[in-house]
Order: sequence, then C-alpha cells, then structure tokens
Amino acid sequence: MTIEFSSSVALPVARPEPSPEALAAPESGIVEVFAYGRGRQGLIPLFVGEGDLPTPPFIVEAASRSLTEGETFYTYQAGVPELRAAIAAYMSRHYGAIYERTVAPFSPEQFFVTIGGMHALQIALRLVARADEEVIVPTPAWPNFHGALSVLGARPITVPMLFQNNGSPGWTLDFDRIEASITPATRCLIVNTPSNPTGWVASLKDLETLLALTRRHGLWLVADEIYGRMTFNGERAPSFHDIMEKDDNILFLQTFSKNWAMTGLRLGWLEAPRSLAPIIENLIQYSTSGVAVPWQRAATVALEQGEDFFQQSLRRIHQGRTILYEGLKKTGRIIAAEPEGAFYLFCKVMGETDTRQLALRLIDEANVGVAPGTAFGPGGEEFLRLCFARDPALLTEAVRRLSLWLEQHG
Repeated sequence: MTIEFSSSVALPVARPEPSPEALAAPESGIVEVFAYGRGRQGLIPLFVGEGDLPTPPFIVEAASRSLTEGETFYTYQAGVPELRAAIAAYMSRHYGAIYERTVAPFSPEQFFVTIGGMHALQIALRLVARADEEVIVPTPAWPNFHGALSVLGARPITVPMLFQNNGSPGWTLDFDRIEASITPATRCLIVNTPSNPTGWVASLKDLETLLALTRRHGLWLVADEIYGRMTFNGERAPSFHDIMEKDDNILFLQTFSKNWAMTGLRLGWLEAPRSLAPIIENLIQYSTSGVAVPWQRAATVALEQGEDFFQQSLRRIHQGRTILYEGLKKTGRIIAAEPEGAFYLFCKVMGETDTRQLALRLIDEANVGVAPGTAFGPGGEEFLRLCFARDPALLTEAVRRLSLWLEQHG
C-alpha cells in the first residue's frame, strides 16, 4: 500500500487588524482615574461629570408605567411624537424669546432623540465631516470630542484657550488663532459653552464673533449647550439661539443627563434643520435603531414636570461651587477661575505639573478622586477638574482632605 503525503504546508493565517480609526481612538484620561479609584472604601468621587442624586421617582415611575403597559417594541427613529413635542415646548419656554421672532417657532420636527449627548455628537459629526477632514475644537475640552472625531477618521484641530492669571483668573478664546487654523480641509467648529471642564461661559459678543467666522468661511457649527441652564448669573447662558438666522448651519447637542439626574438612562437630543430629517433618521437607524420607549416616556415627564427638581439641584450646585472654590482658594496653593457655569472647578496646584500622576496620588493619599487636566487637551495639562454637583457635606470633607494633603506636600 502506498501512502501519499501532501507537499503543501499549511501556513498560519494572519489575524486581521482592527481599522486604523479604531486603533487611533484615544483612551480617556477620565476613565483611567475613575477605574483606578472605583470601589475604594470612603473615596470621595469628584472625577466624573455627574451629580450624586439618583433619578427622581416621578421620572422613574413614568418609565416603569411604560414597561408595565408593554411599550417594548420598535419605535420612531426620531423619537416618539410626545417627547419631540415636549422638547419643542421646553425650548420655546427657555430659548424662544428671540429665536422664535427671528427664525421660526420651535417645531418637534427639528429635534431628534438620541442615546445620550454622545450619540447626538456622533450623529452631528457624521453629518458634517468625512475622513481626513478637519474640525476645530477649542481646548481644554470634553475629551469625547477628540474621540468621536478620531473614530470617524476626521482630524481634530485643537486651539488652546487663553488662561489669564493677572489678579482675576479667567479663560478667553483666542479668536485670531481659531481663524488662523482654518484650512481648505476645515468643515466644522465645535463650541461648548458653558464649558466642561473650565466653567467658562461665552458672552453674546463671543458667540457673535464665532458665528460670523463660520459664516465667513462656510463652516458648520456644532454647539454643545448641554450646561446652558447651569449658570451662576441669570436664568441661562447666552446661546446661539439668541443670534442665529434661518439659514445658519448650526447643530445643537443636548442631554437629559445633567438637569434631571439621568446620566445612566442615556438620553439626549440633536437639534438640526428640518431639511436634514431623512438623513438623521437614517443615521439613527444604522447606529441604534431608536431609543427605548420607556426611557422616552421618562424624558417627557422630566421636561414637563421636572422644573422644581432642576431648580433644587441648581441651588445645591451653587452651594457646592462656593464650598469647593472658596475652600481650596484658602489653601494658597490653588489657581483657578471662579466657574461661571457648568459644575466643575478647573484648578492648578502650584508646584505640580504632572496632573495625571497627581490625580492618581490624590486617590491613594487623600482618598479624593479628581480628573487630570491632561484628559482635556492642550491648555489643560497643568489643571485638575473637580465636580461639585455633590452632597455639600462630602464636598466640605473633600476640601478638608485636599487642604491637609496640600499642607503636607507643600
């Protein structure tokens, strides 16, 4: 009997590589410290951008009723009509005074319900930027802007803000540098005001300058006004709604997370010209296929019945700002602009430059979690971000611990 052997040798099959865009996605410096401190006994967590209040019962009950009634099927890509109408009514109450006279009444058809503000950002960027095109991002900024652009294959062009420390510290935009950064590949400018992480709030004049710039160069403008009603001067911050005209190319990002303690429920909305509705609904279909109806019922109730809860939360945030800012300023080791909006203190510790290592050390040595400024891009490297949307008693204890640490490591 003759046995034949194949002369061919099986070669190992190379494992396919992930896409360059996936490989290029930056790791979050906030997530790093959050993971490092998670589960520490007695840790005071000021590193993530959320408060410590749970979603209020009247909102939870709306979701529960919807589940009990069997609303567990596929739904409208753009959001249930009741929620879109509630968003339009909410925007009319708080932003309609000038906008509805100069542009048009807010309409449900210009609002698209998303899986949180992050999903709204991803949809907006898919609308306005392609691979290898550029988007300008003033920094320090929420790191997810950079991440969302990297995953898309677009290029984030960072333009550091100016930090003035001549008696009264404060942040300002470098308008000349923003305009100088525009190239033929530039498609969009992202503006976040009130700002995460700096607490800076754009003036109406700032917004007018930015809008004129985008008009002059034919750019899209993505306006993150998520903290728009979390200000410490007036009912809300200045908005592009106050100055825009009908044909302006502006996309607005919003979320339910901050105002109504719904971070874990993942609900937001994108506001866009109605002419883009078919495109946006397609993008939602091919990313999430819509938001679960029970969460949308909860969101509707939040808008319609949640003003008292929001105002109570805002008073608590005001108190938290005073405790954290005034308390740390007394140490003589902290340089910071007093936050004008949002709920973060962005501060520099004199004598400390490696804020990533400093944030890790503060978890180990002071049992306080903070976010390193390195997570927020150019201009933020020497700062720390601390969230003051927390229990005032815990913030008082955090100030005590940090003050003691600063005294011991002076």
